[in-house]
Amino acid sequence: MSVNVSRRELFAAVAAVGVGNATFQRAVAAAAAQPKVEVITAEMVQGAEWVAGITLSDAERKTVAGSLTNTLRNVAALNKLDITNVVGPAIHFNAIPWEAPSKDGRGKTEFNPKPAEPIKPAKDDDLAFLPLTTLAHMIQARTITSTELTKVYLARLKKYDPALLCVVSLTEELALKQSAEADKDIAAKKYRGPLHGIPWAAKDLIAYPGYPTTWGAGHFKEQKFAEKATVAARLDDAGAVLTCKTTLGSLAWGDVWFGGTTRNPWNIKQGSSGSSAGTASSVAAGLVGFGLGSETLGSIVSPSTRCGVTGLRPTFGRVSRHGCMALCWSLDKIGPMCRSAEDCAMVFGAIHGFDGKDSSAQDRPFNWPAKADLKELRVGYVEAASPPADDMKVLKDLGVKMVPITLPQQTAGRIVSMILDVESAAAFEDITREGVKEGIGMWGPTFRRGRFVSAVDYLKAQRARTLLMREMARVMEKVDLYVAGNDLQITNLTGHPTLCLPNGFTKAGSPTSLTFTGRLFGESTLLAVAKAYQDATAHHQKRPPQETWIAEKKDKE
Repeated sequence: MSVNVSRRELFAAVAAVGVGNATFQRAVAAAAAQPKVEVITAEMVQGAEWVAGITLSDAERKTVAGSLTNTLRNVAALNKLDITNVVGPAIHFNAIPWEAPSKDGRGKTEFNPKPAEPIKPAKDDDLAFLPLTTLAHMIQARTITSTELTKVYLARLKKYDPALLCVVSLTEELALKQSAEADKDIAAKKYRGPLHGIPWAAKDLIAYPGYPTTWGAGHFKEQKFAEKATVAARLDDAGAVLTCKTTLGSLAWGDVWFGGTTRNPWNIKQGSSGSSAGTASSVAAGLVGFGLGSETLGSIVSPSTRCGVTGLRPTFGRVSRHGCMALCWSLDKIGPMCRSAEDCAMVFGAIHGFDGKDSSAQDRPFNWPAKADLKELRVGYVEAASPPADDMKVLKDLGVKMVPITLPQQTAGRIVSMILDVESAAAFEDITREGVKEGIGMWGPTFRRGRFVSAVDYLKAQRARTLLMREMARVMEKVDLYVAGNDLQITNLTGHPTLCLPNGFTKAGSPTSLTFTGRLFGESTLLAVAKAYQDATAHHQKRPPQETWIAEKKDKE
Protein backbone atom coordinates (compact mmCIF):
# COMPACT_ATOMS: atom_id res chain seq x y z
CA MET A 1 0.00 0.00 0.00
CA SER A 2 1.39 3.42 -0.96
CA VAL A 3 1.58 6.49 1.24
CA ASN A 4 -1.38 7.97 -0.68
CA VAL A 5 -3.62 5.10 0.36
CA SER A 6 -2.61 5.70 3.98
CA ARG A 7 -3.49 9.37 3.57
CA ARG A 8 -6.90 8.49 2.16
CA GLU A 9 -7.50 6.16 5.09
CA LEU A 10 -6.63 8.91 7.56
CA PHE A 11 -8.83 11.48 5.86
CA ALA A 12 -11.70 9.03 5.67
CA ALA A 13 -11.37 8.18 9.36
CA VAL A 14 -11.31 11.84 10.37
CA ALA A 15 -14.27 12.64 8.18
CA ALA A 16 -16.22 9.74 9.64
CA VAL A 17 -16.06 11.21 13.14
CA GLY A 18 -17.14 14.64 11.93
CA VAL A 19 -13.87 16.53 12.44
CA GLY A 20 -13.45 19.75 10.50
CA ASN A 21 -15.77 22.16 8.75
CA ALA A 22 -17.64 21.71 5.47
CA THR A 23 -14.66 22.95 3.50
CA PHE A 24 -12.48 20.35 5.15
CA GLN A 25 -15.01 17.65 4.37
CA ARG A 26 -14.91 18.59 0.71
CA ALA A 27 -11.12 18.49 0.80
CA VAL A 28 -11.32 15.04 2.39
CA ALA A 29 -13.60 13.79 -0.35
CA ALA A 30 -11.40 15.26 -3.07
CA ALA A 31 -8.21 13.81 -1.61
CA ALA A 32 -9.73 10.38 -1.01
CA ALA A 33 -10.97 10.22 -4.58
CA GLN A 34 -7.54 10.89 -6.06
CA PRO A 35 -5.28 7.92 -6.70
CA LYS A 36 -2.30 10.23 -6.30
CA VAL A 37 -2.06 13.75 -4.90
CA GLU A 38 0.23 15.85 -7.10
CA VAL A 39 -1.01 19.38 -6.38
CA ILE A 40 -1.92 20.85 -2.99
CA THR A 41 -4.78 23.36 -3.19
CA ALA A 42 -5.63 26.27 -0.92
CA GLU A 43 -8.81 24.45 0.06
CA MET A 44 -6.76 21.42 1.17
CA VAL A 45 -4.49 23.69 3.23
CA GLN A 46 -7.51 25.24 4.94
CA GLY A 47 -8.83 21.81 5.79
CA ALA A 48 -5.51 20.84 7.34
CA GLU A 49 -5.01 23.98 9.43
CA TRP A 50 -6.42 22.26 12.51
CA VAL A 51 -3.55 19.77 12.33
CA ALA A 52 -0.97 22.57 12.18
CA GLY A 53 -2.71 24.57 14.93
CA ILE A 54 -2.87 27.80 12.90
CA THR A 55 -5.38 29.85 10.88
CA LEU A 56 -4.34 31.43 7.57
CA SER A 57 -5.77 34.07 5.26
CA ASP A 58 -6.84 33.15 1.72
CA ALA A 59 -3.66 34.69 0.29
CA GLU A 60 -1.51 32.80 2.79
CA ARG A 61 -3.27 29.53 1.93
CA LYS A 62 -2.45 29.98 -1.76
CA THR A 63 1.20 30.67 -0.97
CA VAL A 64 1.48 27.70 1.39
CA ALA A 65 -0.28 25.45 -1.12
CA GLY A 66 2.29 26.27 -3.79
CA SER A 67 5.17 25.66 -1.39
CA LEU A 68 3.68 22.39 -0.16
CA THR A 69 3.26 21.17 -3.73
CA ASN A 70 7.01 21.63 -4.19
CA THR A 71 7.59 19.90 -0.83
CA LEU A 72 5.43 16.99 -1.92
CA ARG A 73 7.54 16.62 -5.06
CA ASN A 74 10.73 16.74 -2.97
CA VAL A 75 9.37 14.04 -0.68
CA ALA A 76 8.48 11.89 -3.70
CA ALA A 77 12.05 12.23 -4.94
CA LEU A 78 13.47 11.36 -1.52
CA ASN A 79 11.24 8.29 -1.37
CA LYS A 80 13.10 6.91 -4.37
CA LEU A 81 16.42 6.93 -2.51
CA ASP A 82 17.65 3.78 -0.81
CA ILE A 83 17.51 5.08 2.77
CA THR A 84 17.26 2.05 5.04
CA ASN A 85 17.31 1.69 8.83
CA VAL A 86 21.11 1.67 8.89
CA VAL A 87 21.29 5.27 7.63
CA GLY A 88 21.03 7.77 10.48
CA PRO A 89 20.22 11.49 10.26
CA ALA A 90 22.99 14.09 9.88
CA ILE A 91 22.17 15.46 13.33
CA HIS A 92 22.76 13.86 16.72
CA PHE A 93 21.89 14.30 20.37
CA ASN A 94 24.63 15.28 22.84
CA ALA A 95 23.82 14.57 26.50
CA ILE A 96 26.38 17.08 27.76
CA PRO A 97 26.63 19.93 25.20
CA TRP A 98 27.98 22.43 27.73
CA GLU A 99 31.26 20.52 28.03
CA ALA A 100 34.06 20.37 25.49
CA PRO A 101 34.91 16.90 24.12
CA SER A 102 37.18 14.95 26.45
CA LYS A 103 40.87 14.71 25.60
CA ASP A 104 41.55 12.14 28.32
CA GLY A 105 40.90 9.05 26.21
CA ARG A 106 38.92 5.98 27.26
CA GLY A 107 40.47 5.43 30.68
CA LYS A 108 41.67 2.05 31.91
CA THR A 109 39.81 -1.05 33.03
CA GLU A 110 41.93 -3.37 35.16
CA PHE A 111 41.15 -6.91 36.20
CA ASN A 112 41.24 -7.40 39.96
CA PRO A 113 44.40 -9.12 41.26
CA LYS A 114 44.39 -12.86 40.73
CA PRO A 115 43.06 -14.63 43.84
CA ALA A 116 44.20 -17.98 45.16
CA GLU A 117 44.04 -20.80 42.63
CA PRO A 118 40.33 -20.98 41.69
CA ILE A 119 38.58 -24.31 42.18
CA LYS A 120 36.28 -25.67 39.49
CA PRO A 121 32.82 -26.55 40.88
CA ALA A 122 31.94 -30.23 40.79
CA LYS A 123 28.62 -29.57 39.04
CA ASP A 124 28.15 -27.80 35.72
CA ASP A 125 25.06 -26.07 37.12
CA ASP A 126 27.21 -24.40 39.78
CA LEU A 127 29.83 -23.47 37.20
CA ALA A 128 27.24 -21.88 34.92
CA PHE A 129 26.06 -19.36 37.52
CA LEU A 130 29.49 -18.10 38.56
CA PRO A 131 30.08 -14.39 37.93
CA LEU A 132 32.09 -13.38 34.90
CA THR A 133 35.01 -12.26 37.07
CA THR A 134 35.32 -15.69 38.71
CA LEU A 135 35.06 -17.47 35.36
CA ALA A 136 37.73 -15.15 33.99
CA HIS A 137 40.16 -16.08 36.79
CA MET A 138 39.47 -19.77 36.15
CA ILE A 139 40.19 -19.43 32.44
CA GLN A 140 43.29 -17.33 33.05
CA ALA A 141 44.60 -19.95 35.48
CA ARG A 142 43.56 -22.70 33.03
CA THR A 143 41.46 -24.35 35.75
CA ILE A 144 38.96 -24.68 32.94
CA THR A 145 39.33 -24.10 29.23
CA SER A 146 37.15 -21.77 27.20
CA THR A 147 36.06 -24.76 25.12
CA GLU A 148 34.90 -26.64 28.21
CA LEU A 149 32.97 -23.64 29.50
CA THR A 150 31.49 -22.93 26.08
CA LYS A 151 30.24 -26.51 25.78
CA VAL A 152 28.60 -26.24 29.21
CA TYR A 153 26.72 -23.12 28.13
CA LEU A 154 25.81 -24.53 24.70
CA ALA A 155 24.37 -27.62 26.37
CA ARG A 156 22.32 -25.47 28.75
CA LEU A 157 21.08 -23.29 25.89
CA LYS A 158 19.86 -26.38 24.04
CA LYS A 159 18.30 -27.90 27.15
CA TYR A 160 16.47 -24.89 28.55
CA ASP A 161 15.67 -22.68 25.57
CA PRO A 162 12.60 -24.77 24.64
CA ALA A 163 11.06 -23.64 27.93
CA LEU A 164 12.45 -20.10 28.06
CA LEU A 165 12.31 -19.18 24.33
CA CYS A 166 15.25 -16.82 24.74
CA VAL A 167 17.33 -17.72 21.66
CA VAL A 168 16.79 -16.69 18.04
CA SER A 169 20.04 -18.16 16.66
CA LEU A 170 22.42 -20.58 18.35
CA THR A 171 25.89 -19.68 17.04
CA GLU A 172 27.43 -23.04 17.98
CA GLU A 173 29.90 -23.39 15.13
CA LEU A 174 31.25 -19.88 15.68
CA ALA A 175 31.40 -20.39 19.47
CA LEU A 176 33.43 -23.59 19.23
CA LYS A 177 35.83 -21.96 16.79
CA GLN A 178 36.28 -18.84 18.95
CA SER A 179 36.72 -20.84 22.16
CA ALA A 180 39.37 -23.07 20.55
CA GLU A 181 41.24 -19.94 19.39
CA ALA A 182 40.97 -18.48 22.90
CA ASP A 183 42.45 -21.64 24.43
CA LYS A 184 45.30 -21.59 21.93
CA ASP A 185 46.11 -17.93 22.65
CA ILE A 186 45.89 -18.32 26.43
CA ALA A 187 48.16 -21.38 26.33
CA ALA A 188 50.63 -19.23 24.39
CA LYS A 189 50.40 -16.57 27.15
CA LYS A 190 48.52 -14.16 24.90
CA TYR A 191 45.82 -13.41 27.47
CA ARG A 192 43.65 -10.46 26.41
CA GLY A 193 41.85 -9.77 29.66
CA PRO A 194 38.79 -10.78 31.67
CA LEU A 195 36.50 -11.40 28.69
CA HIS A 196 38.93 -13.71 26.92
CA GLY A 197 37.23 -17.05 26.40
CA ILE A 198 33.96 -16.03 28.11
CA PRO A 199 30.72 -17.04 26.32
CA TRP A 200 28.23 -14.22 25.76
CA ALA A 201 24.84 -13.45 24.18
CA ALA A 202 23.98 -10.66 21.73
CA LYS A 203 20.50 -9.17 21.57
CA ASP A 204 19.36 -9.89 18.04
CA LEU A 205 19.41 -6.30 16.89
CA ILE A 206 23.23 -6.46 16.99
CA ALA A 207 24.59 -7.40 13.57
CA TYR A 208 26.99 -10.33 13.23
CA PRO A 209 28.00 -11.65 9.79
CA GLY A 210 26.97 -15.19 8.92
CA TYR A 211 23.83 -15.15 11.05
CA PRO A 212 20.42 -13.50 10.69
CA THR A 213 19.77 -10.25 12.55
CA THR A 214 16.01 -10.49 12.86
CA TRP A 215 15.16 -7.57 15.15
CA GLY A 216 12.66 -10.03 16.69
CA ALA A 217 10.21 -9.33 13.86
CA GLY A 218 8.78 -11.86 11.47
CA HIS A 219 9.07 -9.40 8.58
CA PHE A 220 12.86 -9.34 9.03
CA LYS A 221 13.59 -12.90 10.18
CA GLU A 222 15.71 -13.73 7.11
CA GLN A 223 17.67 -10.45 7.23
CA LYS A 224 21.49 -10.62 7.29
CA PHE A 225 24.21 -7.96 7.40
CA ALA A 226 27.74 -8.23 6.07
CA GLU A 227 29.20 -5.71 8.53
CA LYS A 228 29.71 -6.49 12.21
CA ALA A 229 28.31 -4.16 14.88
CA THR A 230 30.99 -2.18 16.71
CA VAL A 231 30.12 -3.72 20.10
CA ALA A 232 30.41 -7.23 18.65
CA ALA A 233 33.73 -6.37 17.01
CA ARG A 234 35.08 -5.03 20.29
CA LEU A 235 34.04 -8.15 22.15
CA ASP A 236 35.70 -10.24 19.44
CA ASP A 237 38.86 -8.20 20.00
CA ALA A 238 38.57 -8.89 23.74
CA GLY A 239 38.43 -12.62 23.00
CA ALA A 240 34.81 -13.20 24.07
CA VAL A 241 32.88 -16.15 22.60
CA LEU A 242 29.51 -15.51 20.95
CA THR A 243 27.21 -18.45 21.76
CA CYS A 244 23.82 -17.10 20.66
CA LYS A 245 21.74 -14.22 19.45
CA THR A 246 18.92 -13.62 21.89
CA THR A 247 15.30 -12.67 21.48
CA LEU A 248 13.75 -9.24 21.64
CA GLY A 249 10.19 -8.10 21.40
CA SER A 250 9.32 -7.35 17.79
CA LEU A 251 11.32 -4.27 16.71
CA ALA A 252 12.36 -3.73 20.34
CA TRP A 253 8.97 -3.59 22.03
CA GLY A 254 8.00 -6.10 24.72
CA ASP A 255 8.95 -9.78 25.03
CA VAL A 256 6.84 -11.24 22.20
CA TRP A 257 8.82 -12.13 19.07
CA PHE A 258 8.02 -14.23 16.01
CA GLY A 259 8.82 -17.43 17.93
CA GLY A 260 6.63 -16.78 20.96
CA THR A 261 6.98 -15.08 24.36
CA THR A 262 10.36 -15.15 26.09
CA ARG A 263 10.00 -16.42 29.66
CA ASN A 264 11.18 -15.22 33.04
CA PRO A 265 13.40 -17.95 34.59
CA TRP A 266 11.97 -17.17 38.02
CA ASN A 267 8.44 -17.89 36.77
CA ILE A 268 8.17 -19.32 33.28
CA LYS A 269 4.43 -18.68 33.20
CA GLN A 270 5.44 -15.02 33.00
CA GLY A 271 7.13 -13.13 30.18
CA SER A 272 10.66 -11.86 30.81
CA SER A 273 9.68 -8.27 29.96
CA GLY A 274 11.47 -6.43 27.20
CA SER A 275 12.71 -5.56 24.92
CA SER A 276 16.06 -7.10 25.92
CA ALA A 277 14.00 -10.16 26.78
CA GLY A 278 16.29 -12.98 25.72
CA THR A 279 19.46 -11.45 27.10
CA ALA A 280 17.90 -10.97 30.53
CA SER A 281 16.41 -14.48 30.51
CA SER A 282 19.61 -16.20 29.36
CA VAL A 283 21.84 -14.40 31.88
CA ALA A 284 19.41 -15.04 34.75
CA ALA A 285 19.15 -18.72 33.80
CA GLY A 286 22.92 -19.27 33.70
CA LEU A 287 22.96 -19.97 29.96
CA VAL A 288 25.77 -17.50 29.18
CA GLY A 289 28.49 -15.62 31.06
CA PHE A 290 27.06 -12.20 30.16
CA GLY A 291 25.01 -10.49 27.48
CA LEU A 292 24.34 -7.20 25.73
CA GLY A 293 20.98 -5.46 25.63
CA SER A 294 19.73 -2.12 24.40
CA GLU A 295 17.41 0.54 25.75
CA THR A 296 15.34 3.28 24.23
CA LEU A 297 12.78 3.59 27.02
CA GLY A 298 13.18 0.81 29.60
CA SER A 299 14.46 -2.12 27.56
CA ILE A 300 17.43 -2.87 29.84
CA VAL A 301 15.96 -1.73 33.15
CA SER A 302 12.60 -3.50 32.79
CA PRO A 303 13.79 -7.04 31.92
CA SER A 304 16.66 -6.72 34.41
CA THR A 305 14.07 -6.04 37.08
CA ARG A 306 11.81 -8.89 35.99
CA CYS A 307 14.59 -11.49 35.68
CA GLY A 308 16.79 -10.42 38.59
CA VAL A 309 19.94 -9.52 36.67
CA THR A 310 22.26 -6.52 36.93
CA GLY A 311 21.82 -4.26 33.92
CA LEU A 312 23.73 -1.10 33.01
CA ARG A 313 22.14 1.48 30.76
CA PRO A 314 25.15 3.70 30.02
CA THR A 315 25.24 7.43 29.44
CA PHE A 316 23.91 8.30 25.98
CA GLY A 317 26.92 8.50 23.66
CA ARG A 318 29.11 6.15 25.71
CA VAL A 319 28.69 3.10 23.46
CA SER A 320 28.50 3.04 19.67
CA ARG A 321 25.25 1.81 18.16
CA HIS A 322 26.83 1.22 14.75
CA GLY A 323 25.53 -2.04 13.31
CA CYS A 324 22.57 -2.13 15.71
CA MET A 325 18.93 -1.57 14.76
CA ALA A 326 17.94 2.06 15.00
CA LEU A 327 14.63 2.81 16.68
CA CYS A 328 15.14 6.34 18.00
CA TRP A 329 18.51 7.88 17.21
CA SER A 330 18.46 10.38 20.08
CA LEU A 331 17.42 7.79 22.69
CA ASP A 332 18.94 4.39 21.74
CA LYS A 333 21.69 2.98 24.01
CA ILE A 334 23.60 -0.34 24.23
CA GLY A 335 24.68 -1.80 27.57
CA PRO A 336 25.78 -4.95 29.44
CA MET A 337 23.47 -7.29 31.35
CA CYS A 338 25.33 -9.46 33.84
CA ARG A 339 25.22 -11.20 37.20
CA SER A 340 26.96 -8.39 39.10
CA ALA A 341 27.96 -4.74 38.91
CA GLU A 342 31.62 -5.70 38.69
CA ASP A 343 30.83 -7.94 35.71
CA CYS A 344 29.10 -4.98 34.06
CA ALA A 345 32.24 -2.91 34.60
CA MET A 346 34.38 -5.53 32.84
CA VAL A 347 32.09 -5.64 29.81
CA PHE A 348 31.52 -1.89 29.69
CA GLY A 349 35.27 -1.31 29.77
CA ALA A 350 35.58 -3.28 26.54
CA ILE A 351 32.70 -1.81 24.52
CA HIS A 352 32.57 1.92 25.27
CA GLY A 353 34.12 4.78 23.31
CA PHE A 354 34.43 6.53 19.97
CA ASP A 355 34.47 4.45 16.80
CA GLY A 356 34.07 7.01 14.01
CA LYS A 357 30.90 5.31 12.79
CA ASP A 358 28.26 6.45 15.27
CA SER A 359 28.19 10.25 15.39
CA SER A 360 27.02 10.26 19.00
CA ALA A 361 29.76 7.96 20.36
CA GLN A 362 32.61 9.68 22.17
CA ASP A 363 35.63 8.89 24.30
CA ARG A 364 35.29 9.68 27.99
CA PRO A 365 37.47 8.16 30.71
CA PHE A 366 36.13 5.06 32.43
CA ASN A 367 38.47 3.79 35.09
CA TRP A 368 37.98 0.55 36.97
CA PRO A 369 38.39 -0.23 39.78
CA ALA A 370 36.98 3.18 40.67
CA LYS A 371 38.99 5.28 43.07
CA ALA A 372 35.92 6.73 44.77
CA ASP A 373 35.92 6.93 48.58
CA LEU A 374 32.42 5.89 49.67
CA LYS A 375 32.58 8.07 52.75
CA GLU A 376 32.99 11.13 50.55
CA LEU A 377 30.10 10.35 48.22
CA ARG A 378 26.70 12.01 48.33
CA VAL A 379 23.89 9.64 47.37
CA GLY A 380 20.56 11.28 46.69
CA TYR A 381 17.14 9.86 47.36
CA VAL A 382 13.84 11.24 46.10
CA GLU A 383 11.86 12.38 49.11
CA ALA A 384 8.53 11.53 47.50
CA ALA A 385 9.66 7.97 46.67
CA SER A 386 12.46 6.99 49.04
CA PRO A 387 13.91 3.46 48.73
CA PRO A 388 12.95 0.73 51.20
CA ALA A 389 14.28 1.12 54.74
CA ASP A 390 16.54 -1.94 54.40
CA ASP A 391 18.23 -0.48 51.33
CA MET A 392 18.65 2.90 53.03
CA LYS A 393 20.29 1.16 56.00
CA VAL A 394 22.70 -0.73 53.73
CA LEU A 395 23.74 2.51 52.03
CA LYS A 396 24.15 4.38 55.30
CA ASP A 397 26.22 1.51 56.70
CA LEU A 398 28.51 1.82 53.66
CA GLY A 399 29.30 5.33 54.87
CA VAL A 400 27.80 7.40 52.05
CA LYS A 401 26.00 10.64 52.86
CA MET A 402 22.29 10.44 52.03
CA VAL A 403 20.91 13.65 50.52
CA PRO A 404 17.21 14.35 49.75
CA ILE A 405 16.55 15.57 46.20
CA THR A 406 13.60 16.52 44.02
CA LEU A 407 13.60 15.45 40.38
CA PRO A 408 12.35 17.77 37.62
CA GLN A 409 8.59 18.03 37.44
CA GLN A 410 8.35 18.57 33.68
CA THR A 411 6.02 16.28 31.76
CA ALA A 412 8.82 14.04 30.51
CA GLY A 413 6.29 11.49 29.29
CA ARG A 414 4.85 13.85 26.70
CA ILE A 415 8.29 14.86 25.49
CA VAL A 416 9.62 11.33 25.11
CA SER A 417 6.39 10.13 23.49
CA MET A 418 6.58 12.67 20.69
CA ILE A 419 10.29 12.13 20.08
CA LEU A 420 9.92 8.34 20.02
CA ASP A 421 6.87 8.49 17.74
CA VAL A 422 8.61 10.67 15.16
CA GLU A 423 12.05 9.09 15.15
CA SER A 424 10.74 5.53 15.07
CA ALA A 425 8.40 6.48 12.23
CA ALA A 426 11.41 7.86 10.35
CA ALA A 427 13.55 4.80 11.14
CA PHE A 428 10.92 2.52 9.58
CA GLU A 429 9.28 4.85 7.09
CA ASP A 430 10.08 2.54 4.19
CA ILE A 431 7.90 -0.29 5.50
CA THR A 432 5.11 2.15 6.34
CA ARG A 433 5.11 3.47 2.77
CA GLU A 434 5.09 -0.11 1.51
CA GLY A 435 2.02 -0.82 3.63
CA VAL A 436 3.65 -3.55 5.74
CA LYS A 437 1.34 -4.43 8.65
CA GLU A 438 2.24 -8.03 9.50
CA GLY A 439 5.40 -9.15 11.23
CA ILE A 440 6.20 -5.84 12.93
CA GLY A 441 4.58 -6.39 16.30
CA MET A 442 2.67 -3.50 17.86
CA TRP A 443 4.45 -0.72 15.99
CA GLY A 444 2.09 -0.08 13.06
CA PRO A 445 -0.07 2.65 14.68
CA THR A 446 3.03 4.40 16.09
CA PHE A 447 4.78 4.44 12.72
CA ARG A 448 1.69 5.84 11.00
CA ARG A 449 0.96 8.37 13.75
CA GLY A 450 4.52 9.67 13.76
CA ARG A 451 4.32 10.70 10.12
CA PHE A 452 1.69 13.33 10.95
CA VAL A 453 3.68 15.21 13.61
CA SER A 454 5.10 18.42 12.19
CA ALA A 455 8.84 19.06 12.21
CA VAL A 456 8.12 22.22 14.18
CA ASP A 457 6.40 20.29 16.97
CA TYR A 458 9.09 17.59 17.00
CA LEU A 459 11.76 20.26 17.44
CA LYS A 460 9.67 21.92 20.13
CA ALA A 461 9.77 18.63 22.04
CA GLN A 462 13.54 18.54 21.62
CA ARG A 463 13.74 22.11 22.94
CA ALA A 464 11.66 21.12 25.95
CA ARG A 465 14.15 18.31 26.39
CA THR A 466 16.92 20.91 26.60
CA LEU A 467 15.11 22.58 29.51
CA LEU A 468 14.79 19.21 31.22
CA MET A 469 18.51 18.56 30.77
CA ARG A 470 19.32 21.90 32.42
CA GLU A 471 17.06 21.09 35.37
CA MET A 472 18.70 17.69 35.82
CA ALA A 473 22.14 19.31 35.70
CA ARG A 474 21.15 21.48 38.66
CA VAL A 475 19.89 18.42 40.58
CA MET A 476 23.09 16.48 39.94
CA GLU A 477 25.23 19.32 41.29
CA LYS A 478 24.00 18.28 44.75
CA VAL A 479 24.85 14.56 44.53
CA ASP A 480 27.25 12.10 42.92
CA LEU A 481 24.40 9.68 42.17
CA TYR A 482 20.94 8.91 43.50
CA VAL A 483 18.91 5.83 44.30
CA ALA A 484 15.38 4.62 43.45
CA GLY A 485 14.35 7.59 41.35
CA ASN A 486 11.51 5.98 39.35
CA ASP A 487 12.94 8.16 36.60
CA LEU A 488 12.81 6.07 33.44
CA GLN A 489 11.32 8.77 31.20
CA ILE A 490 13.43 11.59 32.60
CA THR A 491 16.82 9.88 32.44
CA ASN A 492 16.30 8.33 29.02
CA LEU A 493 15.68 11.87 27.78
CA THR A 494 18.63 13.43 29.61
CA GLY A 495 20.98 10.54 28.89
CA HIS A 496 22.01 9.81 32.50
CA PRO A 497 23.35 6.30 33.24
CA THR A 498 21.31 3.90 35.35
CA LEU A 499 22.22 0.58 36.93
CA CYS A 500 19.43 -1.83 37.86
CA LEU A 501 20.21 -4.60 40.34
CA PRO A 502 18.35 -7.20 42.45
CA ASN A 503 17.44 -6.09 45.99
CA GLY A 504 15.25 -8.95 47.22
CA PHE A 505 12.10 -10.88 46.40
CA THR A 506 8.36 -10.58 46.64
CA LYS A 507 6.37 -12.97 48.83
CA ALA A 508 5.62 -14.91 45.64
CA GLY A 509 9.35 -15.34 45.00
CA SER A 510 9.79 -12.88 42.12
CA PRO A 511 12.87 -10.64 42.09
CA THR A 512 12.62 -6.98 43.03
CA SER A 513 15.12 -4.35 42.00
CA LEU A 514 16.82 -1.13 42.96
CA THR A 515 18.13 1.47 40.53
CA PHE A 516 21.11 3.77 40.93
CA THR A 517 21.38 6.77 38.59
CA GLY A 518 24.72 8.52 38.11
CA ARG A 519 26.10 11.70 36.69
CA LEU A 520 26.60 11.95 32.95
CA PHE A 521 29.64 9.80 32.10
CA GLY A 522 29.84 8.88 35.80
CA GLU A 523 29.74 5.11 35.36
CA SER A 524 32.88 4.52 37.47
CA THR A 525 31.32 5.95 40.63
CA LEU A 526 27.91 4.47 39.83
CA LEU A 527 29.31 0.95 39.50
CA ALA A 528 31.53 1.35 42.57
CA VAL A 529 28.54 2.10 44.83
CA ALA A 530 26.50 -0.69 43.24
CA LYS A 531 29.35 -3.17 43.79
CA ALA A 532 29.60 -2.15 47.45
CA TYR A 533 25.84 -2.60 47.83
CA GLN A 534 25.98 -6.07 46.25
CA ASP A 535 28.96 -7.10 48.37
CA ALA A 536 26.93 -6.16 51.44
CA THR A 537 23.66 -7.87 50.41
CA ALA A 538 24.40 -10.77 48.01
CA HIS A 539 20.87 -10.61 46.51
CA HIS A 540 22.47 -11.04 43.06
CA GLN A 541 23.84 -14.46 44.01
CA LYS A 542 20.39 -16.08 44.24
CA ARG A 543 19.52 -18.53 41.46
CA PRO A 544 16.14 -19.17 39.82
CA PRO A 545 14.49 -22.61 40.21
CA GLN A 546 15.76 -24.29 37.05
CA GLU A 547 14.30 -27.66 38.05
CA THR A 548 10.86 -26.29 37.05
CA TRP A 549 11.79 -25.25 33.51
CA ILE A 550 11.58 -28.66 31.86
CA ALA A 551 8.60 -29.77 33.95
CA GLU A 552 6.64 -26.62 33.18
CA LYS A 553 7.30 -27.04 29.48
CA LYS A 554 6.06 -30.65 29.53
CA ASP A 555 2.89 -29.59 31.33
CA LYS A 556 2.01 -27.37 28.38
CA GLU A 557 2.47 -30.06 25.76
